[in-house]
Amino acid sequence: MALARKDMDGKIDEHFGFEARDDIAGVLTTMAPTVEHDIVGWPAGPTRGRDAARPFYQALFADLSDGKVETLRRLYGENFLVDESLWRGKASGRPFGLEGKGRPLAFRLLHVVEFADNGDISRENVWVDLAAIQQQLPQS
Repeated sequence: MALARKDMDGKIDEHFGFEARDDIAGVLTTMAPTVEHDIVGWPAGPTRGRDAARPFYQALFADLSDGKVETLRRLYGENFLVDESLWRGKASGRPFGLEGKGRPLAFRLLHVVEFADNGDISRENVWVDLAAIQQQLPQS
């Protein structure tokens, strides 16, 4: 059975809300136990399962702070959505291997999210505008 847009929106907004609060346990509850988690370019590569996704969120929340996500556009299909968002906050650690030095940071994200029949996120594929990050966090 296909999920309604409102159900997909509700789950991804819940997921983003937990991310905004640096709540790793909450983020993981939005995912299916066997979630495929793929942050394109992440050194560990795609992972499978909630526990395998945890290290990404630990690093993310250590490296970025005061984050706000603004959804720019969403496209929908049967049990999936594509979300284009703008992230704004601070580079408090070493996001994507770059010295943040507490500098402000903004970059676009593209999420391709698939949902299980029960509404959990079964696959999260994330594309980050690394060029924008590199421009804002020049290394000296």
